[in-house]
Amino acid sequence: MSANLIESAKKAASERAVSDHFDVKSHKRVGIGSGSTIKYVVDTIKETCSREASPPQILFVPTGHGSRELVTNAGLIAIDYETLEPDHDLDVAFDGADEVDADFNLVKGGGACLFQEKLVAARAKKFVVVADFRKDQSHLLTNWSYVPVEVAPIAANNVLGSLKALGCPNPSVRMTDHNGKQEPLRTDQNFFIVMAPFPPLRLGREPEPKDDELGKTKDGPAGRLWTAEKLSTAIKMIPGVLEVGLFVGYNGPTAQKLSSGHRLQDPILGQAGQKPVAVYFGMEDGTVKERKAT
Repeated sequence: MSANLIESAKKAASERAVSDHFDVKSHKRVGIGSGSTIKYVVDTIKETCSREASPPQILFVPTGHGSRELVTNAGLIAIDYETLEPDHDLDVAFDGADEVDADFNLVKGGGACLFQEKLVAARAKKFVVVADFRKDQSHLLTNWSYVPVEVAPIAANNVLGSLKALGCPNPSVRMTDHNGKQEPLRTDQNFFIVMAPFPPLRLGREPEPKDDELGKTKDGPAGRLWTAEKLSTAIKMIPGVLEVGLFVGYNGPTAQKLSSGHRLQDPILGQAGQKPVAVYFGMEDGTVKERKAT
């Protein structure tokens, strides 16, 4: 599979997503995610804005240092998340994903920006995901092998032990090369990323495996015991965990509807709006597959 094919797929999906969900006339605040696909989203937004008679004063909220550079290099206005007023939601947020399942749950965080990505997704009226065909799977952790977990460095060993107790066979701190030496990768919060592999996750609408099936299925020792929501909750409760790279719960419009127009706050899952309203996959044949949440 050629790199050019994958990049073309990302570009096609980005152009379609921006065309469908970015309104240069009415949008005031837009979230910009992280990862290799987002470059094409920013390029398309830049091109759309350039067709206006006068530069639109849209504020863009990036999810990390890399996406901030993309925004500013495109001549767009970047602002910090913490400068948003409490009543100022994002009109839309665009981001990539490491994997998307049949129920619009996501694995994200391969770019080590999962904490800020979740903040931005949950603040958006519409959260839109753009990816290539490899990320479209029936269950999470099918091709993508681990759940990214952002942890305080002081608590890393404790988190590793707790993940093993949840059925994670071999959790590890993600490393990176620094001047020829392997060191733990640091996030923008100066935290570590723990890679937590699990067998493919069960959809919430699927039945739980029977006791005598656990440990005997083709999916590994947990036999799809965990759903994305339950695993996210269990990991988040481990002391020292800042955030979990599973995006679950409601999407933005559903959250607003359930809360009569006010932001819904779930005591376990946190601020709702983590799941996308639409996902765009660039396909191998050059077409774009769109999946819309119902």
